[in-house]
Amino acid sequence: MIWQLEFALYFLILISAVTALTLRDLIAAIAALSTYSFLVASLLALMGAVDVSLTEVALGAGVTGVLLVGGISLMQRRSID
Repeated sequence: MIWQLEFALYFLILISAVTALTLRDLIAAIAALSTYSFLVASLLALMGAVDVSLTEVALGAGVTGVLLVGGISLMQRRSID
C-alpha cells in the first residue's frame, strides 16, 4: 500500500515541477514551486524524515514563496509595445 502512495507522490512532484517550468506567469510559477515543495515534504514525512519534512515546509513552501512574491511585487512590469 505504501509504494502506491509513494508512486502517486512522485508523479505529482513531476507534474508540479514541469508545470512550474512551463508557466509564463511568475506568480503562478511560484505557486507551483510551493506546491512542489509541499509534495516533497509529504514524501519526506512518509519516508520517516519528519524533521527534514518540517524544515522543507517552513523554508521551501513558506519563506521562499513569500520572499519571491515580495520580490516580484516590487519589480516594475513594462510592456515593450
